[in-house]
Amino acid sequence: MTELSQSPPRVAIVAALEREVRPLVRRWRRNEREYDGRRFRFFENGDTVLVCGGMGAEAARRAAEAVIALYGPSVVYSAGYAGALDAQVKVGKVIRPERVINAGDGSSVEIAGGEGILVSYGMMAGPSQKVRLREAFGAQAVDMEAAAVARAAEARGVRFAALKVSSDEFDFELPALERFVDSEGRFLEIRFALFAAVRPWLWPRVIRLARDSRRATRVLCEGLRNLDRL
Repeated sequence: MTELSQSPPRVAIVAALEREVRPLVRRWRRNEREYDGRRFRFFENGDTVLVCGGMGAEAARRAAEAVIALYGPSVVYSAGYAGALDAQVKVGKVIRPERVINAGDGSSVEIAGGEGILVSYGMMAGPSQKVRLREAFGAQAVDMEAAAVARAAEARGVRFAALKVSSDEFDFELPALERFVDSEGRFLEIRFALFAAVRPWLWPRVIRLARDSRRATRVLCEGLRNLDRL
């Protein structure tokens, strides 16, 4: 990616949470802008702009629509964490799918140059749900946002792509995280930390989740730094 310039962005990246991409955007220029009655924080660097829209399809859709309308990029990436649906997909595995499927309605989008299938599901998937998703769609990984970003891009005639990194393996039972996501898709980290602190039986899973997330973030940020080589 190039240094900061005045040219319009060529690449837009829609992530869910800032902690997924913090090492990448730490020195990027921040720009608070409003779209459709909501304020978004954009990170700008040369021909690239990144927005963290929040977790879930609706949050991702809103962020994708905002970045397309305000910046007019030529390509929009959905980037972030994904859960493995295959035992061969380990934490830190880069996923550049050739097809993204919306589990809700079965619609899909094809991506030239990718490999494998990513399915977007409306909730965080545990091991039993991962098995069902793999059997139903033949997918190797699951996320919550990519299909929504793809739909927003398609509706506006913008090319779509996805870059995901596996943050949890197929048999990992996630702690109960959904109750800590607010209506805007923001993860309430402090509230979750307080919840977990008094439940020692959760500590091994929380520790593993934190460790695996850090690894996924490192790999994701490295991949995003090299988008122009893909």
